[in-house]
Amino acid sequence: MLTSGRHSEVYFEKFRVLEKPQVLSALCAQIAEAFKDRDVDYVVGPTTGGIIVAFEVARQLGVDAIYVESESGQKTLRRGATIPEGSRVLLVDDVLTTGLSLREVESLVTNAGARVVGAACLIDRSEREVGLSVPVFGAYRVEAKSFPPEDIPEWLAAIPTTKPGTRK
Repeated sequence: MLTSGRHSEVYFEKFRVLEKPQVLSALCAQIAEAFKDRDVDYVVGPTTGGIIVAFEVARQLGVDAIYVESESGQKTLRRGATIPEGSRVLLVDDVLTTGLSLREVESLVTNAGARVVGAACLIDRSEREVGLSVPVFGAYRVEAKSFPPEDIPEWLAAIPTTKPGTRK
């Protein structure tokens, strides 16, 4: 089972990528290259994996990173973090399936009065548009079909379910 609640025969354990600094830096370099001319002020990513991506992309772009955390089921800025009004923000995350985390972060950023100038992820496994105001750049794109819990095919239902993600 994926963090989104969907089911798939393909799973990417993002921590295997995040544990390899050379691999992570190379993927983040692709993101930084794609957005180097967008005048990014901040790179913003959600916990858990998105903060490591935000740090490395921000480092490569020479800007600051801001980390979005969850509190009582809502994405929020904690620990004194702020997103200045009018700033230009690049959203980043680790693995993209439905885009829920990025949509939540985009809402937080725009409610703060900042402008989203781009969105990116390390691994894009989405099957369709994810509902952001900007297109999403994926450093690595893979075809991986997923199914909602009410529409799991029999062959996939026969595979034992594990739940390694962060959402309940």
